[in-house]
Amino acid sequence: MELKAASKDLVARLAGHHAPASGDPVDPYLPTAGNHGYRVARYELDLTYKMSSNNLRGEAVITATATEPLDALRLDLSPHLDVSKVTIDRGRVARYSRPRGKLAVTLAEPLEPGTEFTLTIRYSGNPRPIRGTWGEVGWEELTDGVLVANQPNGAASWFPCDDHPSSKAPFRIRLTTDSPYRAVVTGALVGKKRSGSTTTWEFDLPYPTSTYLVTINLGRYEHLKVGDGAVPVHAFLPADLKRGFRQAFARQTEMIDVFSGLFGPYPFDEYTVVVTDDELEIPLEAMGMSTFGRGTAESGDRDERLIAHELAHQWFGNAVTAAEWKHIWLHEGFACYAEWLWTEFSGGADAGSHALRYYSKLQNSPQDILLADPGPKDMFDDRIYKRGALTLHALRQAVGDTAFFDLLRAWVSTYSGRTATTDDFLRMAADHSPVDLQPLWDAWLFSEPLPPTLGMPHDHPGRR
Repeated sequence: MELKAASKDLVARLAGHHAPASGDPVDPYLPTAGNHGYRVARYELDLTYKMSSNNLRGEAVITATATEPLDALRLDLSPHLDVSKVTIDRGRVARYSRPRGKLAVTLAEPLEPGTEFTLTIRYSGNPRPIRGTWGEVGWEELTDGVLVANQPNGAASWFPCDDHPSSKAPFRIRLTTDSPYRAVVTGALVGKKRSGSTTTWEFDLPYPTSTYLVTINLGRYEHLKVGDGAVPVHAFLPADLKRGFRQAFARQTEMIDVFSGLFGPYPFDEYTVVVTDDELEIPLEAMGMSTFGRGTAESGDRDERLIAHELAHQWFGNAVTAAEWKHIWLHEGFACYAEWLWTEFSGGADAGSHALRYYSKLQNSPQDILLADPGPKDMFDDRIYKRGALTLHALRQAVGDTAFFDLLRAWVSTYSGRTATTDDFLRMAADHSPVDLQPLWDAWLFSEPLPPTLGMPHDHPGRR
């Protein structure tokens, strides 16, 4: 199934996560994020933001379906945002409370499983990042603008939501803000209206999307149309960076063509790149969009691998999303290997050369991470990226190029718009392999020490 063809019924059916008992966390890696008892089918956000005072006013209309008997439910929402009113089915006022990091809503009448309902939540406040194990994530003020970096649990910093990657839904976002600033929001721009000193921007995101992949960028940006390829590419950046951008991102449309051949058609209607006027420590991926700091646009071709990495996330992470954070290698290992594939298929060093280099580096690094379940503290460790890429290279060596790339294309085609697990990938790989892959998985995914060689292990003790 291609993501572009996902029907509304399919979107609703696939949007939910596989919930364990209600008392358990949705994801042990983020025990306070995500919620049980319902499945979100759609978010509609109407936001007004005042730049000078960092003041956000919002109304969120959330359509959902009960997955178990419900007399109350919870949403994720930062304590820095105040709720003024909650109604259900666009009329009945609901009682609510604010346990830390949550919005708890008491329903006037219990809902049976399968019942669709709509919550309307009015809220306001001064949004700020959410602090956690990985630093600060979410709404962030720039020197003269805003960016939103939600991964992994920052969406609750600016709207009430079911903040877990397995909870996917379409979005409609209206944002009114000061007219000197351009709003670049996840989705297609479908409306723009200026009124006095403010402009209202409206965006539609029809694809089933995890909350961490929805973003807002506000800045004094100019629009630059990039290339004439099959996929429309747009850039938004400060005017003084245009020349540098054209050099640094010169091969971006070629990357789309290469990856489309290797992984299957680009999953969305268009691709957007935002370059902020501030420096960013790392680039950020979102649904159909990537955000970079100004340093990337001033780097010549030195950051080409980062540009390829963020683009690759459109297939691995955004179209196909990990069902739980422990499967993060399905995002980062794949995007890292895509960097190596880009150089190989664009005239540079082949992936094998990169693999030998990073295998040697990992040999000299602590070997105390389990790739298939690294733990929350280490899930963004660079060793996950590199060992994940090495695992894919070992798989490619084991099955051959034809089967390997057939597998990657089948993976994206089958799971686009959905969430998936490591076991899902292993089962699909078995269907594409002429050899038994269990020794490879035991060595690369389910053991901490590196295998003694880069290729397929032949004499490994097995899964521990």
